[in-house]
Amino acid sequence: MKLSEITKTDVIEYLRLDKEMYEENTLGDRQIISIMKAAYDYILDYTGLSPQKADEHEQFYVAYMVLCQDMYDNRAFYVDKNNVNKVVESILAMHCENLL
Repeated sequence: MKLSEITKTDVIEYLRLDKEMYEENTLGDRQIISIMKAAYDYILDYTGLSPQKADEHEQFYVAYMVLCQDMYDNRAFYVDKNNVNKVVESILAMHCENLL
C-alpha cells in the first residue's frame, strides 16, 4: 500500500483501537490525525523523498504504521534521533537521499 493511500481507518485498525472513540471532530480523532501527519512528515523529512517518490516504495507502509504505533503508545509527537526504531531506520535508510 502506498503512503498516500493509508487512511485514518487503516491506522485505527492497525493500532487495534475502538473506532467509536475516534469519530470525526473528537479529541481522539484529532490525535490520530496529528500522529498520521507527524509520521508522514517524518518519513519524507528523513528520506528527503517527494511524496510521489515515497509512494513508489510500498515498504514505507510498515515504517509508517510502526511510527504511528510508537507515537500513539508514547503520546510523543517527536522522534528522538538517538532512539530511532531500528526497523523504521533500516527501511528509510535504504531510500535516503539526505546524505548529510
